[in-house]
Amino acid sequence: MIHVAIVDDHKILTDGLQILIEDSGIAKVVGIAHNAVDCRNSIGFWKPDVLLLDVGLPDISGVDFCKELKKRYPELYVLALTTHNEYSVVRQMLENGASGYLIKNALTEEVLAGIEHVANGETFLCHEVDLLMKRPKETQLWLSQREREMLKLVAEGLTNGEIADRIFLSPETIKSYRKNLLLKLDAKNTAVLVRKAFEQKLI
Repeated sequence: MIHVAIVDDHKILTDGLQILIEDSGIAKVVGIAHNAVDCRNSIGFWKPDVLLLDVGLPDISGVDFCKELKKRYPELYVLALTTHNEYSVVRQMLENGASGYLIKNALTEEVLAGIEHVANGETFLCHEVDLLMKRPKETQLWLSQREREMLKLVAEGLTNGEIADRIFLSPETIKSYRKNLLLKLDAKNTAVLVRKAFEQKLI
């Protein structure tokens, strides 16, 4: 029996996954956390074989958290669970030690297959991500209207607070958008982000 833990801030999703996994008979859920801090405090007690890890956690980037967990628990298999299907995010998760990648709307069979594959030490990419990774690199990037607007304001040199005032969102939301943009464009900082945005004609 495979022991699985889930870290995702959407309770509806974690509840659904728990039922799905428990009903399958192949695995059981030994723990659920809705943020990285709770996971950090409990994972030593749970001792899961496989961790379903959301990339967009509220308190820390799942990409960074994956790296931290793999350093602390090298034998843990991480299966990324996310709405992000951008090439650079997938690549960074895999580079940081994730064994597999599932999109949140993946089919039930894919979720269970993913858990089984990574528990056996194999890499698993759900169908959608598998196709994405085989496509030529240039066609990977897709930004929403809001993200393009945000990128333009970042390029103008505005701070998070100024952008928040300009587009009527909280500074926290802007911070999270900025973090996502850095991730999507595979940029280490704002200067690189702006340069890449111009190079790729995103602004």
